[in-house]
Amino acid sequence: MQPTPGAGLPCMLMRGGTSKGAYFLADDLPADPGERDALLLRVMGSPDPRQIDGVGGAHPLTSKVAVVGASPDPGADVDYLFLQVGVGAATVSAAQNCGNILAGVGPFAVERGLVAAGADRTRVRVRMLNSGSLATADFATPGGAVRYDGGTAISGVPGTAAAILLDFAGTEGATCGALLPTGNVRDLVDGVEATCLDNGMPVVVADARDLGATGYETTAELAADARLAARVQALRIAAGRLMGLGDVRDAPVPKTTLIAPPRHGGAISTRTFIPVRPHESIGVLGAVTVATALLLPGAVGHDLAELPSPGEPLGIEHPSGRLEVQVELAGGQLPPRVRRSRLVRTARKLFDGRVFPRPAG
Repeated sequence: MQPTPGAGLPCMLMRGGTSKGAYFLADDLPADPGERDALLLRVMGSPDPRQIDGVGGAHPLTSKVAVVGASPDPGADVDYLFLQVGVGAATVSAAQNCGNILAGVGPFAVERGLVAAGADRTRVRVRMLNSGSLATADFATPGGAVRYDGGTAISGVPGTAAAILLDFAGTEGATCGALLPTGNVRDLVDGVEATCLDNGMPVVVADARDLGATGYETTAELAADARLAARVQALRIAAGRLMGLGDVRDAPVPKTTLIAPPRHGGAISTRTFIPVRPHESIGVLGAVTVATALLLPGAVGHDLAELPSPGEPLGIEHPSGRLEVQVELAGGQLPPRVRRSRLVRTARKLFDGRVFPRPAG
């Protein structure tokens, strides 16, 4: 579709997990990716550090877009393309998934009539086009309408909302083609012992102490440490080549997660960078990937972690709380196969109407 100038675009603004983004039907955006991306930059107000002339929130976690449409795949109900829109840069990247924005896709699909709501609960099978992986969202729809209010709290979001159960399949090697893209459980990367893993998100896991940090710093402390930012960037650039991602200097992946022993009853303490800006929590698929690393003997973090009983969720501690993740691995082989991953998120509809992009030119 080519939008009519001045008419605006149908758009729903939603909080998905600990992120916020603009959700669009695929049919409401230009089919040409270049035209679509140029339009979305004007919608979000990029490039501008404040995104003052658009609906972006001046932060990578609030400058996100979901493009959703009916799926031709018989194994899925809807297709979901995640786009990370640059804030100060005129970039739109489809290089990664976003599990937080994913949390809003099922409710959005019901709201837009792509999926019929069940009388009590609804399951929506979502094909994540960024990787081809499948996720199933299970959420409350009493009386055939999406319920957003509820008693579930997630770290990093004020108050409570209705639980959305996310079950992932096929995330192993989603971007890099293998769970262990370097072929090793542990590598020496730019002088640092690291585990490079991809279970839905390419992540470089390293001991915080090896980069001169503790793993317990606040987000503000991390943001003020220019030396650490440079060290993280050097590590991820070197790891990107080893992971088959090429030159990742200006790419959003791989993420880097620094780990330390847990302090608040979880399995591990984490500090994550996106890509060098400290994350105020941790991404959904980033947490899934880190949790997977903890389960691999020899991986960085395995010996630091306080692992729960088999089948119990792993608490991934982060600057604003904790994220509980379940990962099931098929044993007896290395690298192992990932059977499934699951966790709980929430989402909320914030606004539904039409968005008016900045004029072109």
